[in-house]
Amino acid sequence: MHHVKVLGLILAGGKGTRLHPLTKERSKPAVPFGGKYRIVDFVLSNFINSGIYSLYVLTQFKSQSLLQHLRDAWQFSNLLNSQFIIPVPAQMRKGEHWYKGTSDAIYQNIHLLELSRPEMVAVFGADHVYRMDISQMIAYYQEKDARGCVAALPIPIDQAGEFGTMVVDEDFRILEFKEKDAHPPEIPGRPGWTLASMGNYIFDTEVLIRELRRDASNADSHHDFGKNILPEMIQEYPIYAYDFFSNVIPGELPENRGYWRDVGTIEAYYEANMDLRSVKPALNLYNYQWPLRTAEYPQGPSKFTFDEDGRRGHAINSVVAEGCILAGGSVRGSVLGRRVYVDNGAVLRIRSSWTVAISGPERMCGARSSTKMRASEPASASASTRSTTASTTTCPTPASSSWKAIVRRFLSPRWQSRAPHRRNPQPRFAVAESELAPEGGGARNSPAWNAG
Repeated sequence: MHHVKVLGLILAGGKGTRLHPLTKERSKPAVPFGGKYRIVDFVLSNFINSGIYSLYVLTQFKSQSLLQHLRDAWQFSNLLNSQFIIPVPAQMRKGEHWYKGTSDAIYQNIHLLELSRPEMVAVFGADHVYRMDISQMIAYYQEKDARGCVAALPIPIDQAGEFGTMVVDEDFRILEFKEKDAHPPEIPGRPGWTLASMGNYIFDTEVLIRELRRDASNADSHHDFGKNILPEMIQEYPIYAYDFFSNVIPGELPENRGYWRDVGTIEAYYEANMDLRSVKPALNLYNYQWPLRTAEYPQGPSKFTFDEDGRRGHAINSVVAEGCILAGGSVRGSVLGRRVYVDNGAVLRIRSSWTVAISGPERMCGARSSTKMRASEPASASASTRSTTASTTTCPTPASSSWKAIVRRFLSPRWQSRAPHRRNPQPRFAVAESELAPEGGGARNSPAWNAG
């Protein structure tokens, strides 16, 4: 990539309604992932690892948890003015309304482009789990002498119903953009496959400003890149598709190339987390040549205590974040967030269906206070302690229509307060500890959201 001035605009205001209850008190980019990370960490790490340090993060819905995470994890020094990660809240600069669409989010902050005057603008979403060297996409953009570039993922046609797809020529110049079309176009020379938009774009700054203004003046527009901006731009400018499978990440195995997950549903979120337990996961969190950065908190390493029959703290085929204590409890096939405490006799494990352990007092989980209960006690107890119960139960599969009702039942403080006081020699409940954010905000750490 030739040296150019690139400004990154990250769209991080997604509601994530299909991820409820995880998004009950936060936006989708702030949802925890993999025990210690947030979804937004992926796009931010991609920009920083690619050498792009001028970033604005556009927020909107339930942004406090996200803002706190950006403060804790993504602060530059003030030494260089060109290196910054600045959250930009919705400010209604163009009228008394919130963002009407993806392109309107950029238009309402068009002053950022006019003040910075970069050579190109990278508009990326913050809702997906993937690794990408953005500098390679910029080099491709320059090689094609393009005015716009769309990151595209080759996928089978029968999986493309929920994506924007593209008609391209042999040189991958986009001829037509189709938004969630019932009959996606095939890639030239690859029957049965189509190019799906990843929602990541690079534009020439002057062209983008011109198109945003034109779109804003159209009262019938949805003010969306896929529905309005791109279909108009390809009629006047050279806009190219960038094959994501050509993106090479240092330290990654060839078979993992092209990893990209839309974790917009509970099912997809669950599957992406569970993949991390594999011996050779498709997403390698241990690739130190392309680090996944996040917030670091002053907490101790994980600890596994007791080594007696029936009382042995251990974890098998699991991911355990820092600060966890397995005090005689057993964890199998799970992903544990920070500061989870698994008490003596508690078991988290995979069965014929799947197991979920949910803990608070994460406000996103709906718990109003921090409580502590023994492994054998489902009833609520004192709210003055710093631990809370994580209920372990065998539930229907994620696709079941009753799944969300079951989750809401275990999340509900009312259910906890009405639950009968019960003890038995074979406890069904794990105890988890989770840290509250200061000043009444969303929780700073990832929840003890353990599915296995």
